[in-house]
Amino acid sequence: MTRSFVAFLGLGALGAPMAARVLAAGFPLIVHNRTRGAEEPLAASGATRASTAAAAAASAELIAVCLSDDTAVEEVLFGPAGVAEGAAPGSLVIDFSTIAAATSQRLAARLGELGVGYLDAPVTGGTEGARAGTLSLLVGGSSNHLERARPLLEVVGGRISHFGPVGSGQQVKAVNQILVAGSYAALAEGLALARALGLPLQQVCAALEVGAASSWALQHRAGAMIDDSYPLGFRLALHRKDLAIALKTAAAAGVTLPISTSVAGIEDALIAAGHGDEDVSALARWFSPNQAPGLLRE
Repeated sequence: MTRSFVAFLGLGALGAPMAARVLAAGFPLIVHNRTRGAEEPLAASGATRASTAAAAAASAELIAVCLSDDTAVEEVLFGPAGVAEGAAPGSLVIDFSTIAAATSQRLAARLGELGVGYLDAPVTGGTEGARAGTLSLLVGGSSNHLERARPLLEVVGGRISHFGPVGSGQQVKAVNQILVAGSYAALAEGLALARALGLPLQQVCAALEVGAASSWALQHRAGAMIDDSYPLGFRLALHRKDLAIALKTAAAAGVTLPISTSVAGIEDALIAAGHGDEDVSALARWFSPNQAPGLLRE
């Protein structure tokens, strides 16, 4: 089967392993990253490097974007030498970034004026899922665009869920980040109590991860919290950005989120203390008896 040419823009903690899977699946791959050195490992494996986003998009039928925030996505799509300058009518942008639903809708409208399609397809499942191709993809956009993108989506995701028009994938991602906030914070609290009681932490986690208290956080991040070591999976600062989107979305819908608001405050303090580049599991620092210097709490 002939594979479509794919441009992949944004080669960070999630984007790089996703792009590697696309290349391994046989798609002709063109890569561009604003920090150009991130392109080198993929180029060594056979990807073509492009000097700008416009150049990458010019040769691609499918244009994948995986960037940190709304501003970055808008800049890569519509800034100088951006995708809009190079993309051909009939091409399709697949945005794996987590941004506001309203931003996705605005970007889709602008691309539509150029004859370029758009799907919002934020992902969940962490760097582990990106490497394994088991991410859950939360998709908004037309069914026709989804079917065009499906061969690519099936390479990077284990589950593809279509929720409706553009922006609906981002709305579901907001719900996801609320659940992440609560589950990570609850795990950190539970381990703090177990530690204070002198319980064997590894054994506690092994016993609880098969019961009603089980969660992705318990299964994948309890070890980091126990070891008080937080190697990067998903940056705390990025989760705080996502949580801001969720809180704003909830406020517009007239919904109050007291748990998420509390976690947002904890994350603000951790970021102010210099922990924003650690994994979200660094929430456990807040509950640690040996909390980091400079971390203030009430």
